[in-house]
Amino acid sequence: MADDVYKFFLMAKSAFSIFGGESMFLSLGLIFVLGVSGGIIFEKIKIPKLVWYLLLGICLGPSLGNGIDPLLLQISSYLRQIALVIILTRSGLSLDLRTLKKVGRPAILMCFLPACFEIVGVSIFGPLFLKISYTEALLLGSVLAAVSPAVVVPRMIKLKENGYGGSLPEVVMAGASCDDIVVIILFYAFKNLVSNQTLQNSLLQIPLSIILGILLGIGIGLGVGYTFNKIKLPTVIQILLMLGVSFLMIALEELAKSYIKISALLGIIVMALIVQRMNKDRVKEIQKGYNNLWNGFEILLFVLIGCATDIYYAFSKEGAILLGILCISLIFRSLGVLLCVLKTPFHFKEKVFILFSYLPKATVQASIGGIALSEGLSCGPLVLTSAVIAILFTAPLGAFLMDISYKKLLKLSPTQTQELANG
Repeated sequence: MADDVYKFFLMAKSAFSIFGGESMFLSLGLIFVLGVSGGIIFEKIKIPKLVWYLLLGICLGPSLGNGIDPLLLQISSYLRQIALVIILTRSGLSLDLRTLKKVGRPAILMCFLPACFEIVGVSIFGPLFLKISYTEALLLGSVLAAVSPAVVVPRMIKLKENGYGGSLPEVVMAGASCDDIVVIILFYAFKNLVSNQTLQNSLLQIPLSIILGILLGIGIGLGVGYTFNKIKLPTVIQILLMLGVSFLMIALEELAKSYIKISALLGIIVMALIVQRMNKDRVKEIQKGYNNLWNGFEILLFVLIGCATDIYYAFSKEGAILLGILCISLIFRSLGVLLCVLKTPFHFKEKVFILFSYLPKATVQASIGGIALSEGLSCGPLVLTSAVIAILFTAPLGAFLMDISYKKLLKLSPTQTQELANG
């Protein structure tokens, strides 16, 4: 069976070799034209378009088609970091702390508890089956642990608009938005544990880097927010200024890392949150601009992650073990979700739907999955392959389960029920 799979990929590689990635513009043209057209088709058949982007990257990457300019692959880590900045800024701009407070305990717990349960599950079973260290297992768990707002949030908005589930969509949206932030912070903390020589120094640096990141974000956020209030700038200029400031924060982290650790990514989230609070009149326009930026970088991000994937490794024995670890991690995540909704007004069917909504993984996995590989960590190929497997397996599964079950598992609001009865 393994030989047949290997022969199939050799045939596919020969077929795709006609692309021959000798030009940066040819590569970018293929990525965007094929990405957009294929994404439309995938959405028509109810499969998240990001799955197509990932498959396209695998087909065009060195494993198969070799249709991407090597120079583009060399700068892919920088492009992924820009995409991560856009994701985090969008999260900060859209994060409504009042919603968390209004919904209460379940929303707050869902911001971190399911992800922590999943990381614990991977840290227990990863060393047993993958022969990796416990710190590497924590890193792997943090990559797998994030839920995907790109898959979840649009569906929750649709449920809310159609009157399904009461407060359930708000709980899931609030939890999913914060879940990513928590996981990214943990990922960088665990990456330092893996790459640094002494565990004690790494553990001491984690809280310090978080505190400094928050203080940096508050200071810059107040400055940017005040500037936007006093000087009426076009939305495009505001977005460019926020992007520029975000890049400067990352540069500051790089310059200072020999002396002190600063979580620039956390600072970017805090900055965006403060700008949102200080500029409530214009924040929707800034959000819209960042969403438009993301539409382009989303394609690049997922295609380049697909390009970096060794498809033969994914279909090897290790790939099968990774799929098993992923299934175990989802069980732990589900236990964490159930604990979050324990003793809440949600009935059994609604709790099942919340489980489904917390399955999809995509955006964060694509953003941070290749970082360990690009930084030369020994577990890099394993982490990247696990991120790709997680996206391909859980994104369509979670989307499919939500789409086919919401009418059976969730109740319509009385107003919507009356409207349907009246025709």
